[in-house]
Amino acid sequence: MSNVSIYQDAGSFENAQRVAKSLSASKLVPVTYQNNIADCLVALETANRLGMSPMMVMQNLHIIHGRPSWSATFLISAVNQSGRFSPLRYELTDDRCRAYATDLATGEIVYGPEVTIEMAKAEGWYNKSGSKWKTMPQLMLSYRAAAFFARLYAPDLTMGYKTVEENQDIGLQVQRPRATAVDLNSRIFDAEAEVVPDSPEDAVQDVPAEETPANETEPTANDDPFGFLTED
Repeated sequence: MSNVSIYQDAGSFENAQRVAKSLSASKLVPVTYQNNIADCLVALETANRLGMSPMMVMQNLHIIHGRPSWSATFLISAVNQSGRFSPLRYELTDDRCRAYATDLATGEIVYGPEVTIEMAKAEGWYNKSGSKWKTMPQLMLSYRAAAFFARLYAPDLTMGYKTVEENQDIGLQVQRPRATAVDLNSRIFDAEAEVVPDSPEDAVQDVPAEETPANETEPTANDDPFGFLTED
């Protein structure tokens, strides 16, 4: 397939659908794409735009909380094979790292942003549950430095996608579906039902008892000393 959008016309889209269907039926693609034609189409579109093999994209494009995410090793490979830079190298110490390479068009050495352990702690990556920053700090520094380099100097290769490690560090939450009109009507009905008495007895109990006016008190024995008001 050519490196043009699969959505540019009906013919391209129909052809992509046939390819996506065959890929989704394969057991060699990651589980995410099996029996999932829609995601296979997204992978095909991404592969076309990058001029890469669909299988390579599927093996390295992961879905983290609904977000497409590249593996860090894929971005490093993409930069190295782009023909624009020399292979990525790293200035790495115990607590900091930055990636660099030679721009083959100009001969200039270009440096990516520096990543530090202090940054990882400040951003909340370091102490996150299950974080690899404590157990593999130098590897995580290198991966993040490579991702920053690619995002700065080769954004067309990243296509705006973060890496798997970045999205895991961010800890994206699954978005809840937006409420539909049926859901809203149901909620309103339930809210109204809460204020409706369960039985007539409850309704009577909710009505305050009438009070006898202060100037209309019941007669007492002192008011009728001769018993005229007493009923036989």
